Amino acid sequence: MIKIIKFIKLLPLILLASVPFTACKQKATLKQPEAKVQSKVYYTCSMHPQVHLDHDGNCPICGMKLIKVELTSGDDKTADRITLTATQLQLGSIQTDTIREQNTGSEKTLSGTVTADENTAEELSARIAGRIQQLFVRTTGEKISIGQPVYSIYSDDLQEAEKEYLLAKQQQKMLHNPDVDYKQLISAAENKLQLWGLSAAQISSLAKSGKVSATTTIYSKIAGTVSDIAVHEGDYVTEGMPLLKTQSLNNLWVQAQLYANETGDYRENEKVTVSLPELGNQIIEGKIAFTNPELSSATKVDLVRVSIPNPQGLIRPGMLAHVSLAKGNSHALAVPASAVLTGASGSSVWVKNADNSFSPKMVSVGTGNQNFVPLISGLNPGDVVVTSGAYLLNSELIFKNGGNKGAMAGMKM
Repeated sequence: MIKIIKFIKLLPLILLASVPFTACKQKATLKQPEAKVQSKVYYTCSMHPQVHLDHDGNCPICGMKLIKVELTSGDDKTADRITLTATQLQLGSIQTDTIREQNTGSEKTLSGTVTADENTAEELSARIAGRIQQLFVRTTGEKISIGQPVYSIYSDDLQEAEKEYLLAKQQQKMLHNPDVDYKQLISAAENKLQLWGLSAAQISSLAKSGKVSATTTIYSKIAGTVSDIAVHEGDYVTEGMPLLKTQSLNNLWVQAQLYANETGDYRENEKVTVSLPELGNQIIEGKIAFTNPELSSATKVDLVRVSIPNPQGLIRPGMLAHVSLAKGNSHALAVPASAVLTGASGSSVWVKNADNSFSPKMVSVGTGNQNFVPLISGLNPGDVVVTSGAYLLNSELIFKNGGNKGAMAGMKM
């Protein structure tokens, strides 16, 4: 009995001593859990990247098949990169510019309007009297090219000239009068037809058919965008009467007004910068082409005309434009002002990478003018930044990361 009582008293000590051995054994056999990278999957539309669904299907906007996108929550180097298709770049009006040295001094800015360059205007006139049977170009703004049919005309004089040409060809074939120079007769009749608007192919077709048609199609000798049409179907025209006018939109003018005391700041052939608010404040380099030597008698203001290029045809006459002339001489490595996004964490820009993707980058900038700000750090000469559409890329990055700002927070200077 005494032995049983002693054993009961020693039992808690025995159990307590065995706990460390059991814990050590479990610790030795316990495997550490592996760090897993959880994947996040969503479905989006190639035409509407703002669509994010958690299931497969069709785009609720355009009905296209959704694309599966997999994102990882681990250390993904592409988490802060955006890749867009050519269609998305065009729809988003994504514009880029290269970092280079610019004048960041004070500027004088004028408001102006984009107009057509009248030096490139051309006019198509009637070469012979007759009646317009059909117009193939009916609306202004339509583009025409050289060799394109413009109108068909009924003309008695043109029919007689065609008969003279066919008669000369027939006499050369059937008659052999040595006193008559048939080649000269044919050449003279052919030149008359060409002067009256017939092409070489039309004259050759006339010679092969041997028949005079009731109407003749006149082809364009000029190219450009139609700005004015002066005739309608059924109108009678006389020789030299203007029919339509075209303008080339590859080069345009920006016309702005300034006061008489400001004319000394603007000289012909001087370079200026032109920003277009309707194109996301896109900046274009222009040149002063003309300064009116006379003041307007009514308003006492002067006219300055700036020539700008328009190779892509995005700029249209009638758009508002701001003409800026740098008055200071402070040149520095600069970034377009429209490319800088300012937030709580500082200033940032979107940079175009070598693989045509875009990624955000923090920068430090100084005080500049309306178009350019000096770059202190963050970019190098030759880097390509987004000047228009940066906010769209910023929104797409937020959509891509599900509102996670980790990618933006991880940007380096």
